Amino acid sequence: MPSDNKSNSKPTAADSKSGSKPTTPENKSTTKMPTVDNKSSSKPTTPVNKTNSKTTAVNNNTRDATYNEEEGSVRMFLRGRPINLYAPTAEIASYDITKVATAPSSKLKLDWVYGYRGKDCRSNLYLLPTGEMVYFVASVAVLYNVEEQSQRHYLGHTDDIKCLAIHPNKLLVATGQTAGHDGREGKPHIRVWNSVSLATVVVLGLGEFERSISCLSFSKADGGSLLCAIDEGNDHNISVWDWQKNEKGHKITETKASMDTVVAAEFHPLERNQIVTCGKGHISFWTLDAGGTLYKRNGIFETTRDRPKYVTCLAFTQNGDILSGDSNGSVVIWGRGTNNIIKVARNVHEGSVFSICVLKEGSIITGGGKDGKLIQFDSSMHPTGYEAQVAEHLGGIRTVSEGRGSQLLVGSTRNCILIGSLSMGFSPAVLGHTDELWALCPHPTLAQFLTAGFDRIVQLWDSLSRSVVWSKDIAEQAQSAAFSSDGRIIIVGCVSGKWIVMNSETREIYSTHVDGNEPIQVAKFSPDGQLLALGSRDNYIYIYQVTDGARHYTRLGRCTGHSSFITHLDWSKDNEHLRSNSGDYELLYWKVKVCRQVTHSTQLRDTAWASNSCVLTFSSIGIWPEGADGTDVNACERSNGSKLMATGDDFGKVKLYSYPVKQPKSLCHVYGGHSSHVTNVTFLHDDSRLISIGGKDTSVLQWEII
Repeated sequence: MPSDNKSNSKPTAADSKSGSKPTTPENKSTTKMPTVDNKSSSKPTTPVNKTNSKTTAVNNNTRDATYNEEEGSVRMFLRGRPINLYAPTAEIASYDITKVATAPSSKLKLDWVYGYRGKDCRSNLYLLPTGEMVYFVASVAVLYNVEEQSQRHYLGHTDDIKCLAIHPNKLLVATGQTAGHDGREGKPHIRVWNSVSLATVVVLGLGEFERSISCLSFSKADGGSLLCAIDEGNDHNISVWDWQKNEKGHKITETKASMDTVVAAEFHPLERNQIVTCGKGHISFWTLDAGGTLYKRNGIFETTRDRPKYVTCLAFTQNGDILSGDSNGSVVIWGRGTNNIIKVARNVHEGSVFSICVLKEGSIITGGGKDGKLIQFDSSMHPTGYEAQVAEHLGGIRTVSEGRGSQLLVGSTRNCILIGSLSMGFSPAVLGHTDELWALCPHPTLAQFLTAGFDRIVQLWDSLSRSVVWSKDIAEQAQSAAFSSDGRIIIVGCVSGKWIVMNSETREIYSTHVDGNEPIQVAKFSPDGQLLALGSRDNYIYIYQVTDGARHYTRLGRCTGHSSFITHLDWSKDNEHLRSNSGDYELLYWKVKVCRQVTHSTQLRDTAWASNSCVLTFSSIGIWPEGADGTDVNACERSNGSKLMATGDDFGKVKLYSYPVKQPKSLCHVYGGHSSHVTNVTFLHDDSRLISIGGKDTSVLQWEII
């Protein structure tokens, strides 16, 4: 897989010939570094420090970092591998490796969140009395007022939010998360918070849940004093909480809910202490007695025909009967207070019924996950004749809830949110990606940026209108992207080794090329726009001459010398040289027009670089955190004004440093929001905003620089 992250797609370096740590001169003080499982490069790219040179060491608890004043070089280690980085000539005499660099005065503020998690989560879209929709993506709960085009964000979670419930008072919200990276706060837990002030009211269940919370429901008949939760662990436990009992809440009871997956859990709106759960092959009716014990009765399906593989959703009629949708496309009505079926409406949808919404006036809306249809029924489940079809490219219906007036809010299986009505149709209010995101590039002159990923969708976004300018399905998984210097042409590097030349305005594909059969990890035009460099997972950098307004490409050659896949590239400002990083922590330099390696890197120590995307350079030494294994930092980028550097890492964090980050001890501002590895970061052309993208969380976060 073409990624350098903690997931299964992360590449591994070759096994080392010996497990010993590289030696260092005896006069250097050293600190422990993690060991490395790869071979040293067969081509040393930098001379080894002389043992009689004057050196200064810094103890960073996780790595040796020493400065050789005679050579003006810093030697650091990643996973035991020595890396020599050369200071510019002007800094050799004054460089102090022990100095602690301060964090920048500039900070980030989350400005906008693009995306929605509908692909695999349910019942997670509601309208609040404030006029805002509340939903989630990654570890952010989003409150979005479509009419005012404003967003607010609850940022209390540290990893993927998986479920959401609204208190009967419509003021409080409960959200549950999966297990994450951060110590105690990273454990699965529930947060109850105020939707007006965004203040956390209580945190429930830290250390109590096994895997993640998949379902939440406040009690209705008693005014919301209880909260029900389903743990996604092996036992699919159901627990009931007196969430107001004390500052940590009180767990009243917990028991195994089902042998199989549970997809929904709801308190009955009229029956006190009654809960209904459903999932794979079952629907269960629970009673919480006065002593705090849960008793279960399973729903009785009278015929094999009626028993579905999955009971997929729940709702309640105004008279208290229970509605369940299932994988047979049926809606079943269960009598209030019983576990018996009183009516079955068959073949309501082709495929599963993913959502049932009972409107205030009593009618019922069902949503199909496969057919993308919304169908209205009266309170007795008789069709009214009203229905709507959602466009196929927007996905199936994941969840339906009531909006303002006659409006409905619809969350789709392709991570879109639509607003509309059965009579007027639906239009998307939120668009998102549905698979891992890796490609990100800013427009060179406009407040726009491009994203692309494994869902084969390329999207151009406008950061000011906070909307999608256009989307295009390129029928190829995308790994990287670049704008030409005038912004008219887009290069999209694909997982297959193909790369596509597109018009950025018309979306017309001019041509498709192939270099190898491995992912094009990075694509970059030279500053003058006359050359294109493509870094591949096959260890090569391909160089092309660009003509005819960036529509025609002639290969000049390929740069050969890396012993692992290419991860990052930077052009020199004079268009003559490249520097590159690889998966085994090499930093190599290249004379571009002859595709030859510059073996003496000291020759380029004073070179001015058009960007700083390479994570291993003298000016990015300090971005490596304690315990870094060489793959923790997925991306870095220097601001266009060269005052800031941002990074994205495997722990879902975006960090902001003062640039250059040349001290091993460099302080920074750290920001959460992503729940997966942050695969890429970039500054917009005017440095007003930073964009970050998540891998598996499929989110795009827009940060204002303040």
